[in-house]
Formats: sequence, structure tokens, C-alpha cells
Amino acid sequence: AEKNSAVQRKTRRVLVGVTGSVAALKLPLLMVELLKIPGLEAKVVTTERAKHFYNAQEIPVTLYSDEDEWQLWKGRSDPVLHIELRRWADLMLVAPLDANTLAKLANGICDNLLTCVVRAWDLRKPLLFCPAMNTAMWEHPITAQQVEQLKGFGYTEIPCVVKKLVCGDEGQGAMAEVWTIVESVKRILEERDLPTQS
Repeated sequence: AEKNSAVQRKTRRVLVGVTGSVAALKLPLLMVELLKIPGLEAKVVTTERAKHFYNAQEIPVTLYSDEDEWQLWKGRSDPVLHIELRRWADLMLVAPLDANTLAKLANGICDNLLTCVVRAWDLRKPLLFCPAMNTAMWEHPITAQQVEQLKGFGYTEIPCVVKKLVCGDEGQGAMAEVWTIVESVKRILEERDLPTQS
């Protein structure tokens, strides 16, 4: 019973990355639902463009952006934020992953805090990504190549879905539903012997 109790108290640390897709509107809801997972701690890393789509006051956890990376580091002995976040997290979830950041990650470009965390990511830890973009962008031939590249790195895709997009187009490209994303996170935590039931 003691062992069981210790397992149940184990903290799971999830780092959520959010990029400049309209689906970033769902970040507040996503965080509320993720935090219902017992023992889960979370932090958010945002791109500058993603900030356009949500109100930071509605995010119930610490939110980091590019500015924080540069304010934290003043000299040689100071912590490097993207490395500290990579060390802190047990799992990373990028939701939504826009077309621009998908292209950056597939090619190893790391020009902001979020892409630096992913480039430095410990590949023994799970990284989940939720593509979200206009249907025409999703259907461009390079998108499939880039998604396959990320899967080749060992990352897990939570596939986008068909729906009417905010732009008015209807088709593939919308971010997976929040409940689908949360269930995927739970499943991965369970597979890693990090139970989500108290």
C-alpha cells in the first residue's frame, strides 16, 4: 500500500508549447483540462505570434516567452532557460503546431525559446505534437514530409481533424479536439508507468 501511495503522489511535469495558429485560442481550455490529471504540473512556452490568440491572464500556470530567455541569462554561470525547461519536463506537448514552426522543427531551426527547447529535447522523453493549419497548407506536399520527419525523430503526432476552419474553409487541418489531446497525454503518462488515476 505504501508503494501504491508513493506512486499516486508522483508528480508528472508537462511542458506545453503553443505556436501561432488560430487554434491557440484553445490554450486556456487545454490547460484547465490538463490540470485535471492527478499529480500533473505544467508550464507553457509560447511563441510571440501565438500570444495574439489568447489572454495570458487566463493561463493558470507559468508562461514563458522569448523575452524570458534573454532576461534570465546575464553571464556564464546563469541558467539557460531552454535547457532548464527541457530538464524540468517529463513530457512536452506542442499544441497547436503551426505550419511555420513545423517547418522549423523538421529542419532543426531554433530561433526562439520554443524551438530551442525542442532542439535540445531529451529524445528518451515523449514529445507530442498537434498540427494545426489551413487546409491548403496542410495539403501542400511538404507538410507530409515534415510531419514524417518529426515522427522519425521519435515524436508522436496527434493528427489534425476535418472541420470548418476559422478562415471559413472546410477541410483537414484543424487541431485535434482538446479531449483527444488530454487523453493522448494521459495514455503516454500511463505507458511510462506514471498512472493518472488517484
